[in-house]
Amino acid sequence: LALAKDLDLFFLQPVANEDQDAALELMRHPRTVTTFSDSGAHVSQLMDSSLQTHVLSHWVRAKQAFTLEQAVRMLTLVPATLWGFADRGLIREGMAADLVVFDPDTIAAEMPEVVDDLPAGARRLIQRTRGIAATVVNGEILLRDGKHTGALAGQLLRGPLARRV
Repeated sequence: LALAKDLDLFFLQPVANEDQDAALELMRHPRTVTTFSDSGAHVSQLMDSSLQTHVLSHWVRAKQAFTLEQAVRMLTLVPATLWGFADRGLIREGMAADLVVFDPDTIAAEMPEVVDDLPAGARRLIQRTRGIAATVVNGEILLRDGKHTGALAGQLLRGPLARRV
């Protein structure tokens, strides 16, 4: 098959918790932090950036296992607090204005796709979403309807325990 397609193939092998009740029990545990990021490592082989979208579309909308408010708190305030970012995780005066504007009725992850936009034409996986109108970073719109606006408002954040180099 690979030779017939001139090696232009994409294989998808989802890895999922088959026991959904056990996964839900873990997510509800008070010491669980529902987050994921490998910060861009091995981008040509792994695509787990849809975790937050999956929580909202699957666990909130489809399964109704969490309220929207509970899920947003799990995905924002809980990890920000754990990592020591006192100015993030809430919408409040004086806090960093990092927001995702989404429609809870339509938010969903699209299928991963391969793009070749890395240096020397190297490939990587990306995963777009439906139902996200805008991503706001430090009060500036970074993405609008999935398109980059040209704003570069982000900054490297280091928690209080990060090793300073």
